[in-house]
Amino acid sequence: MSRKTAKIADKVILLSATLFLAGKAYNVPSKSFWDGLLNGRPFLLLAVLVVAGVFGAFTPFESWQRRAFVDRNVMMRRRVLSTFGRLLEISAKIEPSLDTGDLALHVWRKTRTLRHPVHGVLKRLSSYRMSSFPATRSFAPVRGTGAVGLCWQHDHEVKFDVAPLVERLTDQVKYEDFVARCGPESVMNLKWEEFQALKHRTALFVTPIRSGRNKFVGCVSVDASRGYEVLDRRELLEEMTNLGMAIGREDFECT
Repeated sequence: MSRKTAKIADKVILLSATLFLAGKAYNVPSKSFWDGLLNGRPFLLLAVLVVAGVFGAFTPFESWQRRAFVDRNVMMRRRVLSTFGRLLEISAKIEPSLDTGDLALHVWRKTRTLRHPVHGVLKRLSSYRMSSFPATRSFAPVRGTGAVGLCWQHDHEVKFDVAPLVERLTDQVKYEDFVARCGPESVMNLKWEEFQALKHRTALFVTPIRSGRNKFVGCVSVDASRGYEVLDRRELLEEMTNLGMAIGREDFECT
């Protein structure tokens, strides 16, 4: 049961009990109706009164869900940190070693906004790295833009080695010529300015997060400034996929 469902359940039960008591107090729909209902059932009125008091004062479903949420949150944090630790082990083979805080793990969720009310954008819910530097840059791509946007568009894993593009596409003229020849997807559908802002992350890996109905609802991404050849392993994608499945089961509640 989600937090929203728990709150609704508490309110529905409290409202039903309140309407029951109010109806009895004002004889709605009629006095004969209540006399017939309560005849031989003197406990019924007391039971409804107790229910109204309990659900009004203690909101039991929400309280139960809150305690369960704390437990699930701890387990999810352990899962995320375990996954991130495994990714760090894989990245340790990169030579020379990555700087502290270089490797990053991100969780994205598809969200509708005022500018994109129909299809929405991918919003970064959380990021995990070993330090606060380098700072995570603002990025909320639409479908098909960036590695995470391509994962959304194609609904499958995406791997992208940006380093060869950075070496070849040193100015806007070369960039636009390359796009004209190879298509915009060859540069993740990024404009020149966007490519310039994001090209410092050359090793990109993304796996989808799906709902219980197998619909794309977000993704998990891993990026680093270099080391694509080392990170491009089945084990890395498996760790990301397993994390995405766990997040999907929790509907992002514990991320």
